[in-house]
Amino acid sequence: MIEFFTTHGPWLAYVILFLGSLVEGESIVLTASFLAYTGFLSLPKVMTIAFVATLFADQTLFYVGRFYGPGLLERYPKLKEKSKRVFALLHKYNTPFILGFRFVYGIRTASPLIIGAAGVDIRRFTILNFCAAVIWTVISCLGGYFLGYLFADVIEDVIHKVGHYQKIAFIGVGSFLVIGLGIFYLRKKWREKKR
Repeated sequence: MIEFFTTHGPWLAYVILFLGSLVEGESIVLTASFLAYTGFLSLPKVMTIAFVATLFADQTLFYVGRFYGPGLLERYPKLKEKSKRVFALLHKYNTPFILGFRFVYGIRTASPLIIGAAGVDIRRFTILNFCAAVIWTVISCLGGYFLGYLFADVIEDVIHKVGHYQKIAFIGVGSFLVIGLGIFYLRKKWREKKR
């Protein structure tokens, strides 16, 4: 993986990080933070990009929900189904839910849309969204960096082994295809002779 980014440059990793942070992209943020531990990326840049992307995405979805939410919920039954869970959590745990929806897998993208549709005050959501983005960024980025600290040697060893086994698998699959095609061809010729 590091070889791929080395070939294309760190800018590609930053672009992927930005796009991944727009949606439920914890795995991308953790990977980018691991790459920051290895020295390939800059941890402050990773944190800044992750923060800006998640803040932008959730604030945009909130405004879409605020102005178009009820119509969208009626138009998309799958989103309407998710909205029931989000509305229930929002009414029961208002402020904690707004601060923590980023950490709830499966409803993260729908949550700001539905919070907007629920009529939560714009100023209140913006302040809570900013605080939540800071918390999510710090936990996700430092978590990936810390995992790099703990497991960098193990992960690099696994990556090298995967590369070695990829070559073996490629040779095995190639041999299997050649033998399979050979058997198919010989069988076809045998059937033609039999007729």
